Amino acid sequence: MTRVIKADSFFYPYEERKGGYLEIVDGKFGDWLAELPAGAEVLDYTGYSIAPGLVDTHIHGFGGADVMDDSTEAIEIMSAGLPSTGVTSYLPTTLTSTSERLDSVCKKIAQVKDAPGAKIRGIYFEGPYFTEEFKGAQNPAYMNNPSIEEFEKWQSSAEGLISKIALAPEREGVAEFVDYVTQQGVVVAMGHSNATYDEARAAVQAGASVWVHAYNGMRGLNHREPGMVGAMYNIPHTYAELIADGHHVCQKACEILIQQKNHDHIALITDCMRAGGMPDGNYMLGEFPVIVKDGAARLEHNPASLAGSILKLYQGMKHVHDWGIANREEAVRMASLIPAISCKIDDKCGQIKKGYEADFIVLNPDLSLAATYIDGVKVFEAE
Repeated sequence: MTRVIKADSFFYPYEERKGGYLEIVDGKFGDWLAELPAGAEVLDYTGYSIAPGLVDTHIHGFGGADVMDDSTEAIEIMSAGLPSTGVTSYLPTTLTSTSERLDSVCKKIAQVKDAPGAKIRGIYFEGPYFTEEFKGAQNPAYMNNPSIEEFEKWQSSAEGLISKIALAPEREGVAEFVDYVTQQGVVVAMGHSNATYDEARAAVQAGASVWVHAYNGMRGLNHREPGMVGAMYNIPHTYAELIADGHHVCQKACEILIQQKNHDHIALITDCMRAGGMPDGNYMLGEFPVIVKDGAARLEHNPASLAGSILKLYQGMKHVHDWGIANREEAVRMASLIPAISCKIDDKCGQIKKGYEADFIVLNPDLSLAATYIDGVKVFEAE
């Protein structure tokens, strides 16, 4: 028997198709049909829209768990909890730490790479090749220059799962490192950096292509030295991560970024830490105590410094729409297809396409989350 979804609209990569029916065949997307097939089983979402499952390519923790807990249980908790945020695919994200602990974390993630829930599409190493001037909530004690030998050790322990790594372009040996890892298919991001425009451009020329959490942790724009922000604005064919929680970047700065790079080169992320989905209170991000209050996570010893976020990705998607800087289709794409493209996993996720795994979300008219499906099976429903 044919199984179809009926809804008011379906978000395809570059259009919102109105009405019709979407086939689900053996846990994968089938065709979009204008007419109901005879005898079909109908999943009726009249009054709602269907969008691809969201893709979070920069997330440290959720539901009280953190990647740097160095435990398989923490990863399982994250995978199980993330569908409640609309996320069906993600990159567990590390923090700057000792080489040995990062190696151990790689092994733990590899052990549970097929955990139930949101699907692990790779590992994102946020560091440790950063610079102290823009350390943020990262520990400068472990920051150093990139090492191909060290990376190979981590990648071996990760069973090839490391798909993205961030560094500061001004570090020694960056060009050689970037050239090597990008040839292995690994995406290189740039952030937590005091790099000049020319240093950032050199990293891009070597193969780097993503800017870590736009504006945050990078040298700002100056009329005599455009810096990292100027490079992010001006260098084409690169992707900017954006935390649209209203705390990390103000609405007007988000709008300017979109004007500079357009919607198709901005990947919405959360940078969420373990307090995501949890009550306000005291938490840890890596080795640092954090206070979560009023929708923001801040370092206890330096409240002016944000320490990740507690943002749910569907909320970031809804924000850019509600702020009037993206239409419905653009907002959905910025939280699904663009993050997938930026990390070269769009052949697996991020879009409704025939033959792709049927990971999708059900949206209310205001773009809030109603339900999440993985492989065509409902795994979350909003109360």
